[in-house]
Amino acid sequence: MIETAGIAAIRKELDRLPPKTLKALCLRLAAYKKENKELLSYLLFEADNEAHFISAVKEEIDLSYADINKANLYWAKKSIRKILRITNKYIKYSAQKPTEVELLLHFCQALNASGIAYRQSTTLRNLYQNQLKKLNKALSTLHEDLQYDYADAIAALPA
Repeated sequence: MIETAGIAAIRKELDRLPPKTLKALCLRLAAYKKENKELLSYLLFEADNEAHFISAVKEEIDLSYADINKANLYWAKKSIRKILRITNKYIKYSAQKPTEVELLLHFCQALNASGIAYRQSTTLRNLYQNQLKKLNKALSTLHEDLQYDYADAIAALPA
């Protein structure tokens, strides 16, 4: 079995490669998985305008919540999990704590505003509580001024 090289070895090898070869490697990597292509798209087109990226993700979250089948809690639960997976994927792409706080806060606010009785489901209640924990943990890593800016919005979320 072929052993996968570590990050340090890959970094050294990439430093030695000419730009044309690097470009070919990036395109080849993007061709294999949709997630790689999405990450590369974020890095190339969205990373320099984080505010636009955040607003686009918030809009996607809102549209997804609008499409949820609220009549059946089972289908609502599946849809909410899907929305959370998408939100976490974008948080991972950004890798910035303020973006994480902003997107998790919006996810929780949208869940509360959706009208879904998530408190009746133990699974959804635990999912919501875990997102609140992640939100508070991410908030604690931010600068004090940013913490103050988000404090009111987070305090307004039901526990």
